[in-house]
Amino acid sequence: MKVLVIGGGAREHALCRSLSLDPDVTALHCAPGNAGIAEVAELHPVDQLDGAAVTALATELGADLVVVGPEAPLVAGVADAVRAAGIPVFGPSQEAAQLEGSKAFAKDVMAGAGVPTARSYVCTTPEEIDEALDAFGAPYVVKDDGLAAGKGVVVTEDVEEARAHALACDRVVIEEYLDGPEVSLFAITDGTTVLPLKPAQDFKRALDGDEGPNTGGMGAYSPLPWADPKLVEEVLETVLQPTVDELRRRGTPFSGLLYAGLAITSRGVRVIEFNARFGDPETQVVLARLKTPLAGVLLNSANGTLADQAPLSWSDDAAVTVVVASHNYPGTPRTGDPIEGLDEVAEKDAPHAYVLHAGTKRGEDGAVLSAGGRVLSVTATGTDLAQARERAYAAVGRIRLDGSQHRTDIARKAAEA
Repeated sequence: MKVLVIGGGAREHALCRSLSLDPDVTALHCAPGNAGIAEVAELHPVDQLDGAAVTALATELGADLVVVGPEAPLVAGVADAVRAAGIPVFGPSQEAAQLEGSKAFAKDVMAGAGVPTARSYVCTTPEEIDEALDAFGAPYVVKDDGLAAGKGVVVTEDVEEARAHALACDRVVIEEYLDGPEVSLFAITDGTTVLPLKPAQDFKRALDGDEGPNTGGMGAYSPLPWADPKLVEEVLETVLQPTVDELRRRGTPFSGLLYAGLAITSRGVRVIEFNARFGDPETQVVLARLKTPLAGVLLNSANGTLADQAPLSWSDDAAVTVVVASHNYPGTPRTGDPIEGLDEVAEKDAPHAYVLHAGTKRGEDGAVLSAGGRVLSVTATGTDLAQARERAYAAVGRIRLDGSQHRTDIARKAAEA
Protein backbone atom coordinates (compact mmCIF):
# COMPACT_ATOMS: atom_id res chain seq x y z
CA MET A 1 0.00 0.00 0.00
CA LYS A 2 1.26 3.49 -0.90
CA VAL A 3 0.21 6.05 1.70
CA LEU A 4 0.29 9.87 1.55
CA VAL A 5 -0.02 11.77 4.85
CA ILE A 6 -1.01 15.45 4.72
CA GLY A 7 0.44 17.74 7.42
CA GLY A 8 3.73 18.57 9.06
CA GLY A 9 3.43 18.43 12.87
CA ALA A 10 4.17 15.93 15.64
CA ARG A 11 0.76 14.29 15.09
CA GLU A 12 1.74 13.58 11.47
CA HIS A 13 5.17 12.35 12.59
CA ALA A 14 3.43 9.95 15.00
CA LEU A 15 1.14 8.76 12.18
CA CYS A 16 4.08 8.38 9.78
CA ARG A 17 6.12 6.51 12.39
CA SER A 18 3.30 4.00 12.94
CA LEU A 19 2.67 3.64 9.19
CA SER A 20 6.41 3.14 8.54
CA LEU A 21 6.35 0.18 10.96
CA ASP A 22 3.37 -1.40 9.12
CA PRO A 23 4.56 -4.26 6.83
CA ASP A 24 1.69 -3.54 4.40
CA VAL A 25 3.00 -0.02 3.67
CA THR A 26 5.40 -0.25 0.72
CA ALA A 27 5.82 3.50 0.15
CA LEU A 28 5.22 6.36 2.55
CA HIS A 29 4.94 10.02 1.51
CA CYS A 30 4.19 13.16 3.52
CA ALA A 31 3.33 16.68 2.39
CA PRO A 32 4.73 19.04 3.48
CA GLY A 33 6.24 17.10 6.45
CA ASN A 34 9.17 18.26 8.62
CA ALA A 35 12.79 17.39 9.37
CA GLY A 36 11.88 14.38 11.53
CA ILE A 37 9.23 12.97 9.19
CA ALA A 38 11.86 13.04 6.40
CA GLU A 39 13.58 10.13 8.15
CA VAL A 40 10.60 7.80 7.63
CA ALA A 41 8.76 9.25 4.61
CA GLU A 42 9.49 10.99 1.32
CA LEU A 43 8.53 14.68 1.58
CA HIS A 44 6.71 16.76 -1.03
CA PRO A 45 5.89 20.48 -1.04
CA VAL A 46 2.15 21.15 -1.21
CA ASP A 47 -0.39 23.76 -0.14
CA GLN A 48 -2.26 21.51 2.30
CA LEU A 49 -5.41 23.68 2.06
CA ASP A 50 -5.60 23.26 -1.74
CA GLY A 51 -7.74 20.21 -2.51
CA ALA A 52 -6.80 20.18 -6.20
CA ALA A 53 -3.06 20.30 -5.39
CA VAL A 54 -3.33 17.51 -2.81
CA THR A 55 -5.39 15.39 -5.24
CA ALA A 56 -2.87 15.96 -8.04
CA LEU A 57 -0.01 14.88 -5.76
CA ALA A 58 -1.91 11.77 -4.59
CA THR A 59 -2.67 10.85 -8.21
CA GLU A 60 0.92 11.40 -9.31
CA LEU A 61 2.22 9.19 -6.48
CA GLY A 62 -0.39 6.48 -7.15
CA ALA A 63 -1.47 6.69 -3.50
CA ASP A 64 -3.75 3.88 -2.28
CA LEU A 65 -4.69 5.92 0.80
CA VAL A 66 -4.49 9.60 1.75
CA VAL A 67 -4.48 10.46 5.47
CA VAL A 68 -5.37 14.09 6.25
CA GLY A 69 -3.81 15.02 9.60
CA PRO A 70 -4.74 18.62 10.56
CA GLU A 71 -8.16 20.21 10.96
CA ALA A 72 -7.71 23.17 8.57
CA PRO A 73 -7.48 21.05 5.36
CA LEU A 74 -10.51 19.01 6.49
CA VAL A 75 -12.60 22.12 7.11
CA ALA A 76 -11.37 23.42 3.73
CA GLY A 77 -12.78 20.32 2.00
CA VAL A 78 -9.51 18.63 1.00
CA ALA A 79 -10.85 15.14 1.81
CA ASP A 80 -13.82 15.77 -0.55
CA ALA A 81 -11.51 16.65 -3.45
CA VAL A 82 -9.39 13.51 -2.95
CA ARG A 83 -12.49 11.34 -2.54
CA ALA A 84 -14.03 12.77 -5.73
CA ALA A 85 -10.95 11.55 -7.62
CA GLY A 86 -11.69 7.99 -6.46
CA ILE A 87 -8.79 7.79 -4.00
CA PRO A 88 -9.57 6.38 -0.52
CA VAL A 89 -9.09 9.11 2.10
CA PHE A 90 -9.02 8.98 5.89
CA GLY A 91 -10.77 12.14 7.06
CA PRO A 92 -14.30 13.58 7.08
CA SER A 93 -16.00 15.68 4.41
CA GLN A 94 -16.02 19.46 4.70
CA GLU A 95 -19.62 19.33 5.89
CA ALA A 96 -18.98 16.69 8.57
CA ALA A 97 -15.77 18.46 9.67
CA GLN A 98 -17.97 21.37 10.81
CA LEU A 99 -18.24 19.27 13.98
CA GLU A 100 -14.85 20.86 14.77
CA GLY A 101 -15.07 23.88 12.47
CA SER A 102 -18.11 25.32 14.26
CA LYS A 103 -18.80 24.97 17.98
CA ALA A 104 -22.43 26.02 17.31
CA PHE A 105 -22.88 23.23 14.73
CA ALA A 106 -21.40 20.72 17.19
CA LYS A 107 -23.84 21.83 19.92
CA ASP A 108 -26.74 21.42 17.47
CA VAL A 109 -25.62 17.88 16.56
CA MET A 110 -25.23 16.98 20.25
CA ALA A 111 -28.74 18.25 20.96
CA GLY A 112 -30.12 16.12 18.11
CA ALA A 113 -28.18 13.06 19.26
CA GLY A 114 -29.03 13.48 22.95
CA VAL A 115 -25.34 13.71 23.85
CA PRO A 116 -24.58 15.09 27.36
CA THR A 117 -22.73 18.42 27.16
CA ALA A 118 -22.52 21.80 28.89
CA ARG A 119 -25.47 24.20 28.59
CA SER A 120 -24.50 27.00 26.25
CA TYR A 121 -25.49 30.14 24.35
CA VAL A 122 -24.36 31.13 20.86
CA CYS A 123 -23.73 34.91 20.87
CA THR A 124 -23.12 37.41 18.08
CA THR A 125 -23.81 40.76 19.80
CA PRO A 126 -22.37 42.49 22.90
CA GLU A 127 -25.83 42.32 24.53
CA GLU A 128 -26.06 38.54 24.02
CA ILE A 129 -22.52 38.14 25.38
CA ASP A 130 -23.33 40.08 28.57
CA GLU A 131 -26.55 38.11 29.09
CA ALA A 132 -24.77 34.76 28.72
CA LEU A 133 -21.87 35.70 31.01
CA ASP A 134 -24.36 36.91 33.57
CA ALA A 135 -26.47 33.73 33.29
CA PHE A 136 -23.58 31.33 33.98
CA GLY A 137 -21.33 33.34 36.30
CA ALA A 138 -17.71 32.48 37.06
CA PRO A 139 -15.68 30.57 36.07
CA TYR A 140 -16.48 31.81 32.54
CA VAL A 141 -15.98 29.54 29.52
CA VAL A 142 -15.80 31.42 26.20
CA LYS A 143 -15.13 29.62 22.90
CA ASP A 144 -14.49 31.10 19.47
CA ASP A 145 -17.02 29.44 17.16
CA GLY A 146 -14.43 28.79 14.42
CA LEU A 147 -11.05 27.06 14.20
CA ALA A 148 -8.38 28.54 16.47
CA ALA A 149 -5.68 25.81 16.58
CA GLY A 150 -6.59 24.81 20.14
CA LYS A 151 -6.22 28.38 21.43
CA GLY A 152 -9.75 29.76 20.91
CA VAL A 153 -10.97 28.95 24.41
CA VAL A 154 -10.69 31.16 27.49
CA VAL A 155 -11.58 29.85 30.96
CA THR A 156 -11.34 32.62 33.54
CA GLU A 157 -12.73 34.00 36.80
CA ASP A 158 -12.37 37.52 35.35
CA VAL A 159 -15.54 38.73 33.63
CA GLU A 160 -13.68 41.50 31.77
CA GLU A 161 -11.17 39.01 30.32
CA ALA A 162 -14.07 36.76 29.29
CA ARG A 163 -15.93 39.67 27.68
CA ALA A 164 -12.81 40.89 25.82
CA HIS A 165 -12.23 37.43 24.31
CA ALA A 166 -15.92 37.14 23.33
CA LEU A 167 -15.96 40.57 21.66
CA ALA A 168 -12.84 39.67 19.64
CA CYS A 169 -14.71 36.73 18.01
CA ASP A 170 -17.28 37.06 15.20
CA ARG A 171 -19.47 34.40 16.76
CA VAL A 172 -18.88 32.91 20.17
CA VAL A 173 -20.18 30.03 22.31
CA ILE A 174 -20.45 30.81 26.03
CA GLU A 175 -21.16 27.80 28.22
CA GLU A 176 -21.35 26.55 31.78
CA TYR A 177 -18.11 25.47 33.41
CA LEU A 178 -17.64 21.71 33.70
CA ASP A 179 -15.83 20.50 36.82
CA GLY A 180 -13.73 17.34 37.05
CA PRO A 181 -10.77 15.84 35.16
CA GLU A 182 -10.62 15.94 31.36
CA VAL A 183 -10.16 12.93 29.08
CA SER A 184 -9.45 12.69 25.36
CA LEU A 185 -11.02 9.73 23.56
CA PHE A 186 -10.42 9.05 19.86
CA ALA A 187 -12.60 6.82 17.72
CA ILE A 188 -12.08 5.66 14.15
CA THR A 189 -15.34 5.49 12.19
CA ASP A 190 -16.55 4.87 8.65
CA GLY A 191 -19.84 6.70 9.27
CA THR A 192 -21.60 3.64 10.70
CA THR A 193 -19.22 1.47 12.74
CA VAL A 194 -17.33 3.21 15.57
CA LEU A 195 -14.04 1.81 16.86
CA PRO A 196 -12.84 3.58 20.04
CA LEU A 197 -9.12 3.81 20.82
CA LYS A 198 -7.54 3.98 24.30
CA PRO A 199 -8.18 7.17 26.33
CA ALA A 200 -5.47 9.74 27.06
CA GLN A 201 -5.13 12.94 29.05
CA ASP A 202 -3.38 16.06 27.80
CA PHE A 203 -2.09 19.19 29.50
CA LYS A 204 -3.26 22.45 27.95
CA ARG A 205 -1.67 25.09 30.18
CA ALA A 206 1.86 26.29 29.43
CA LEU A 207 3.29 25.98 32.95
CA ASP A 208 3.60 23.39 35.72
CA GLY A 209 0.59 22.98 37.99
CA ASP A 210 -1.77 23.95 35.14
CA GLU A 211 -0.72 27.59 35.38
CA GLY A 212 -0.13 30.04 32.54
CA PRO A 213 -1.93 30.54 29.22
CA ASN A 214 -3.73 27.90 27.17
CA THR A 215 -1.62 26.18 24.49
CA GLY A 216 -2.14 23.57 21.81
CA GLY A 217 -0.98 21.00 24.42
CA MET A 218 2.25 20.56 26.42
CA GLY A 219 2.18 16.80 26.98
CA ALA A 220 -0.02 13.73 27.39
CA TYR A 221 -0.15 10.24 28.83
CA SER A 222 -2.01 6.94 28.48
CA PRO A 223 -3.47 4.81 30.08
CA LEU A 224 -5.45 6.62 32.78
CA PRO A 225 -5.10 4.48 35.94
CA TRP A 226 -7.70 6.61 37.78
CA ALA A 227 -10.45 6.29 35.14
CA ASP A 228 -13.43 3.93 35.42
CA PRO A 229 -12.64 0.72 33.46
CA LYS A 230 -16.08 1.05 31.80
CA LEU A 231 -15.42 4.65 30.63
CA VAL A 232 -14.74 3.80 26.96
CA GLU A 233 -17.80 1.58 26.72
CA GLU A 234 -19.98 4.29 28.31
CA VAL A 235 -18.67 7.03 26.01
CA LEU A 236 -19.14 4.80 22.95
CA GLU A 237 -22.80 4.24 23.90
CA THR A 238 -23.72 7.75 25.07
CA VAL A 239 -21.50 10.00 22.92
CA LEU A 240 -19.62 8.52 19.97
CA GLN A 241 -22.19 6.16 18.39
CA PRO A 242 -25.13 8.59 18.83
CA THR A 243 -23.10 11.42 17.23
CA VAL A 244 -22.08 9.29 14.24
CA ASP A 245 -25.69 8.06 13.87
CA GLU A 246 -27.04 11.64 14.02
CA LEU A 247 -24.63 12.90 11.35
CA ARG A 248 -25.55 9.98 9.08
CA ARG A 249 -29.26 10.73 9.67
CA ARG A 250 -28.64 14.33 8.59
CA GLY A 251 -27.08 13.17 5.34
CA THR A 252 -23.56 14.25 6.36
CA PRO A 253 -21.93 10.95 7.38
CA PHE A 254 -18.70 11.34 9.36
CA SER A 255 -15.85 9.08 8.29
CA GLY A 256 -12.37 9.42 9.78
CA LEU A 257 -11.25 10.26 13.30
CA LEU A 258 -13.85 11.52 15.77
CA TYR A 259 -12.22 13.01 18.86
CA ALA A 260 -14.29 13.62 21.99
CA GLY A 261 -12.89 15.96 24.63
CA LEU A 262 -14.67 14.93 27.82
CA ALA A 263 -15.10 16.22 31.37
CA ILE A 264 -15.72 13.56 34.03
CA THR A 265 -18.00 15.73 36.17
CA SER A 266 -19.77 15.09 39.45
CA ARG A 267 -22.93 14.60 37.34
CA GLY A 268 -21.35 12.16 34.88
CA VAL A 269 -19.50 12.39 31.55
CA ARG A 270 -20.02 15.60 29.54
CA VAL A 271 -18.62 16.50 26.11
CA ILE A 272 -16.45 19.64 26.15
CA GLU A 273 -15.81 19.60 22.40
CA PHE A 274 -15.46 17.43 19.31
CA ASN A 275 -12.53 17.44 16.91
CA ALA A 276 -12.51 15.94 13.43
CA ARG A 277 -8.96 14.59 13.52
CA PHE A 278 -6.32 13.01 15.74
CA GLY A 279 -5.42 15.31 18.65
CA ASP A 280 -1.92 16.57 19.28
CA PRO A 281 -0.16 15.58 21.62
CA GLU A 282 -2.50 12.68 22.58
CA THR A 283 -1.90 10.86 19.26
CA GLN A 284 1.73 10.45 20.23
CA VAL A 285 0.88 8.36 23.33
CA VAL A 286 -2.15 6.50 21.92
CA LEU A 287 -0.29 5.29 18.82
CA ALA A 288 2.72 4.36 20.98
CA ARG A 289 0.47 1.74 22.62
CA LEU A 290 -1.34 0.46 19.48
CA LYS A 291 -0.02 -2.94 18.33
CA THR A 292 -2.44 -3.48 15.41
CA PRO A 293 -0.84 -2.25 12.13
CA LEU A 294 -2.35 1.16 11.39
CA ALA A 295 -2.75 1.34 7.61
CA GLY A 296 -5.42 -1.36 7.31
CA VAL A 297 -7.55 0.23 10.04
CA LEU A 298 -7.44 3.65 8.34
CA LEU A 299 -8.19 2.08 4.95
CA ASN A 300 -11.22 0.25 6.39
CA SER A 301 -12.50 3.61 7.64
CA ALA A 302 -11.94 5.19 4.21
CA ASN A 303 -13.63 2.29 2.38
CA GLY A 304 -16.62 1.90 4.72
CA THR A 305 -15.54 -1.60 5.77
CA LEU A 306 -14.75 -1.02 9.44
CA ALA A 307 -17.29 -3.69 10.47
CA ASP A 308 -14.80 -6.24 9.05
CA GLN A 309 -11.94 -4.93 11.21
CA ALA A 310 -10.60 -7.39 13.79
CA PRO A 311 -10.54 -6.06 17.39
CA LEU A 312 -7.57 -3.77 17.99
CA SER A 313 -4.59 -5.09 19.91
CA TRP A 314 -2.97 -2.88 22.57
CA SER A 315 0.27 -2.94 24.55
CA ASP A 316 -0.04 -3.01 28.35
CA ASP A 317 2.78 -0.47 28.47
CA ALA A 318 2.20 3.13 29.49
CA ALA A 319 3.24 6.06 27.28
CA VAL A 320 4.15 9.66 28.12
CA THR A 321 4.93 12.53 25.76
CA VAL A 322 6.54 15.83 26.79
CA VAL A 323 6.39 18.81 24.44
CA VAL A 324 9.50 20.94 24.05
CA ALA A 325 8.35 24.41 23.00
CA SER A 326 10.27 27.38 21.70
CA HIS A 327 11.05 30.61 23.51
CA ASN A 328 7.93 32.75 24.17
CA TYR A 329 5.37 30.04 23.19
CA PRO A 330 2.31 30.36 23.13
CA GLY A 331 3.09 33.97 22.18
CA THR A 332 4.93 34.63 18.91
CA PRO A 333 7.64 31.95 19.06
CA ARG A 334 11.29 32.44 18.26
CA THR A 335 12.33 30.18 15.38
CA GLY A 336 15.50 29.26 13.50
CA ASP A 337 17.43 28.05 16.57
CA PRO A 338 19.55 24.88 16.17
CA ILE A 339 18.38 21.75 18.01
CA GLU A 340 21.11 19.53 19.45
CA GLY A 341 21.06 16.16 21.19
CA LEU A 342 18.68 14.33 18.82
CA ASP A 343 21.35 11.79 17.81
CA GLU A 344 22.16 11.25 21.47
CA VAL A 345 18.52 10.35 22.22
CA ALA A 346 18.44 7.94 19.25
CA GLU A 347 21.69 6.33 20.45
CA LYS A 348 21.01 6.11 24.20
CA ASP A 349 17.23 6.00 24.69
CA ALA A 350 15.82 4.02 21.76
CA PRO A 351 13.63 2.03 21.45
CA HIS A 352 11.83 3.05 24.65
CA ALA A 353 12.09 6.80 24.01
CA TYR A 354 12.10 8.70 20.73
CA VAL A 355 11.60 12.21 19.42
CA LEU A 356 8.66 13.21 17.22
CA HIS A 357 9.16 16.50 15.39
CA ALA A 358 6.47 19.21 15.48
CA GLY A 359 7.92 22.53 14.30
CA THR A 360 11.30 21.72 12.71
CA LYS A 361 13.11 22.20 9.41
CA ARG A 362 16.57 21.50 7.97
CA GLY A 363 18.95 24.43 7.71
CA GLU A 364 21.16 24.93 4.65
CA ASP A 365 23.99 23.17 6.47
CA GLY A 366 21.73 20.19 7.28
CA ALA A 367 21.24 21.12 10.95
CA VAL A 368 17.77 20.67 12.45
CA LEU A 369 16.28 24.08 13.34
CA SER A 370 13.20 25.14 15.29
CA ALA A 371 10.36 26.27 13.00
CA GLY A 372 7.30 26.68 15.22
CA GLY A 373 5.89 27.14 18.72
CA ARG A 374 5.78 23.49 19.70
CA VAL A 375 9.07 22.08 18.41
CA LEU A 376 9.34 18.46 19.59
CA SER A 377 7.24 15.76 21.28
CA VAL A 378 9.56 13.53 23.29
CA THR A 379 7.70 10.24 23.70
CA ALA A 380 8.53 7.22 25.85
CA THR A 381 6.98 3.92 26.88
CA GLY A 382 7.46 1.88 30.05
CA THR A 383 5.88 -0.86 32.11
CA ASP A 384 4.01 1.84 34.03
CA LEU A 385 3.60 5.63 33.94
CA ALA A 386 6.46 6.17 36.40
CA GLN A 387 8.94 4.37 34.14
CA ALA A 388 7.57 6.02 30.97
CA ARG A 389 7.91 9.47 32.65
CA GLU A 390 11.45 8.74 33.77
CA ARG A 391 12.45 7.72 30.24
CA ALA A 392 10.72 10.67 28.60
CA TYR A 393 12.35 13.23 30.89
CA ALA A 394 15.78 11.55 30.57
CA ALA A 395 15.49 12.03 26.80
CA VAL A 396 14.25 15.63 27.20
CA GLY A 397 17.36 16.27 29.30
CA ARG A 398 19.61 15.42 26.35
CA ILE A 399 17.99 17.96 24.02
CA ARG A 400 19.49 21.42 23.72
CA LEU A 401 17.44 24.26 22.21
CA ASP A 402 18.23 27.80 23.30
CA GLY A 403 15.39 29.38 25.31
CA SER A 404 13.19 26.28 25.05
CA GLN A 405 10.59 25.40 27.68
CA HIS A 406 8.73 22.30 28.80
CA ARG A 407 6.54 21.25 31.70
CA THR A 408 8.15 19.04 34.35
CA ASP A 409 4.90 17.61 35.75
CA ILE A 410 3.39 15.70 32.81
CA ALA A 411 1.66 12.54 34.20
CA ARG A 412 3.23 13.09 37.64
CA LYS A 413 -0.01 12.89 39.64
CA ALA A 414 -1.26 9.85 37.71
CA ALA A 415 2.13 8.09 38.11
CA GLU A 416 2.08 8.68 41.87
CA ALA A 417 -1.56 7.63 42.34
